[in-house]
Amino acid sequence: MSKKRDYNKELKDTSDHKYAYNFDFDVMHPFMLRSFIPFFKEGSLLELGSFKGDFTRRLLPHFKDITCVEASSDAIALAKKEFGKKIKFVESLFETVKLPVKYDNIVLTHVLEHIDDPVALMKRVNKEWLSDTGRFFLVCPNANAPSRQIAVKMGLISHNSAVTPAEKEHGHRITYSLDTLERDAKAAGLKVVYRSGIFFKALANFQWDRLLNTDIISKEYLDGCYELGHQYPDLCSSIFLMCEKGK
Repeated sequence: MSKKRDYNKELKDTSDHKYAYNFDFDVMHPFMLRSFIPFFKEGSLLELGSFKGDFTRRLLPHFKDITCVEASSDAIALAKKEFGKKIKFVESLFETVKLPVKYDNIVLTHVLEHIDDPVALMKRVNKEWLSDTGRFFLVCPNANAPSRQIAVKMGLISHNSAVTPAEKEHGHRITYSLDTLERDAKAAGLKVVYRSGIFFKALANFQWDRLLNTDIISKEYLDGCYELGHQYPDLCSSIFLMCEKGK
């Protein structure tokens, strides 16, 4: 690994880029959960990278046994204030964390792109943390989202999978597409059972945030973008793999 990372700093908004947008919380989180629910297994859940607990909050109605591993002390302190003893929090790096049990469900959403060695992390998921009948829910931002492709045509970024300076400040190491995400999951030994996209997206996050404050976007329109994402997964905001334990 290169220089020591400051995970608290990586979570802070920059002058031209937020770490997370209202679009993430109000649109993507509900649709991610909607994509996961048909595949959930009864039992325990491990969330790797819980940030301040925004997605954790949506998982609570579905699981009684939730453990969250988070590297940022600032983020975990805020989450502990809200959830108290309802959630088991572990402040640690994924590379060094020691977990005493295996889990029936493991969730990794918009985190893998921040990891220095993503294959090594997923090997730990497969070999150490996922139960024999468990399921691994993996979501990453999509390099081929139309919003990124438009940014390339505008000259704002050099190519679809580029990591922008703002993304680097937030700790991004890679921008995945469906093929490269599946490549790394398989290299880690995981069995890819289902692949899809979440939410057809032609506008940037900051543009969505502005639109969501108007009456231009209806619930029906959002649902339509979600459904269209199943038809065109490679043109979605995020890409989704559901994996099971491999050999």
